[in-house]
Amino acid sequence: MPDPTTKLFVLDTNVILHDSSCLHHFQENDVVIPITVLEELDHFKKGNDIINFHARDFVRQLDALADERLFEEGAKIGPGLGRIRIQLNTEYRQELSESFTERKPDHLILNVAVTLCRAHPDRQVILVSKDVNLRMKAKSLGIPADDYRNDHVGDISTLYPGYRRIESIHSEMIAKLYEAPNCIAPGELSLESEPLPNEYFILRNGKHSALSRMDPDSGMLHKINRNNAYGILPRNAEQTFALNALLDPRIKLVTIAGKAGTGKTLLALAAALEQHERYRQILQGRPIVPLGNRDIGFLPGDVKSKLDPYMQPLADNLAVIQNQFKHNSEMDRRINEMRGDDRLMLAPLAYIRGRSLVGVYFIVDEAQNLTPHEVKTIITRAGEGTKVVLTGDIFQIDHPYLDSHSNGLTTLIERMKGQHLYAHVNMVKGERSELSELASDVL
Repeated sequence: MPDPTTKLFVLDTNVILHDSSCLHHFQENDVVIPITVLEELDHFKKGNDIINFHARDFVRQLDALADERLFEEGAKIGPGLGRIRIQLNTEYRQELSESFTERKPDHLILNVAVTLCRAHPDRQVILVSKDVNLRMKAKSLGIPADDYRNDHVGDISTLYPGYRRIESIHSEMIAKLYEAPNCIAPGELSLESEPLPNEYFILRNGKHSALSRMDPDSGMLHKINRNNAYGILPRNAEQTFALNALLDPRIKLVTIAGKAGTGKTLLALAAALEQHERYRQILQGRPIVPLGNRDIGFLPGDVKSKLDPYMQPLADNLAVIQNQFKHNSEMDRRINEMRGDDRLMLAPLAYIRGRSLVGVYFIVDEAQNLTPHEVKTIITRAGEGTKVVLTGDIFQIDHPYLDSHSNGLTTLIERMKGQHLYAHVNMVKGERSELSELASDVL
């Protein structure tokens, strides 16, 4: 007899495609998988994208538990966890048919949740889905529904910005940063909290200021300079911080978040080109189809014509850098040569997945459209001598099942802060144009 104090979670297909290990995140509560979900997973088994991996992995987990109990009282998921049961389709309930006449997969999953809720009035039945519309439909029928929150970041207003602004610093502290060895001890600043490794600081006293970074090796705040990267000069403190992290080979992972026009991707590419002799290859990648459809096969034309619209923003940034130089100058020729022998490549992430990235400067654009698992998969491909840079705007998400709290970029920033190999910069000030800045702020 199930414990009435435990909850009964009904999972939508998109939860499994988002995280195939989701069964292990419901504590002692029971999980129900509608048979419709298994049928939908069957459509996702083939392919090389993350969602295809999740579909296959979840089915393998079920197979390891499989016996007749899966369709009856359920099977134990694991120690300290609840049970999992597969629910066959039941008679389509009258209360659904009045509002949702079309018996599509979403409505069949909803029908299972309603049936269980009515059959178990002593238990809390909750539909878990990353589909806002399905959650709204469930709530219209009085069925509790929630997003899958295992990888959610709670309050993004407190998300690590990567730097602090400290006002009214004693002028001698700022002067000390301008004198050899250009560093001060954090204790001299009376900070509210200990500085994190590679955290940046804007130190100001009236008209006098200095930019610094917490060096995890020395434990000191070191003054940083406004460095040029392949002809690109930083225009503000945030861009100076970003270039410092991008150009430091000791920092293996960098995230840069910010709205359009802040220079995220441009700076990342300029820093990569500046260090072309240090890395075997420069790779730039981005999700191919932002709206969650990772298969471009339905688009007309050959592979190049299918990919060009998605890769064009990366090519635009390269053009901005290249157009600084005279045609056929040394810097211009170098870029053309690197593109010609594939030392500089623009590629969709799906084409990069599975490669072992050794000695690569890898830039991932639009990282907010990746799931936490996709981001993890990308970073774990980094081999010896590889640097990974992820850029994106956590408030500009096109993926239908991600939001500012659950996307891979937000999760990465929250979980990586404080690591010695990591630096983050949140960029606020736009530098593209007055119109671009106004549109980002107002529209």
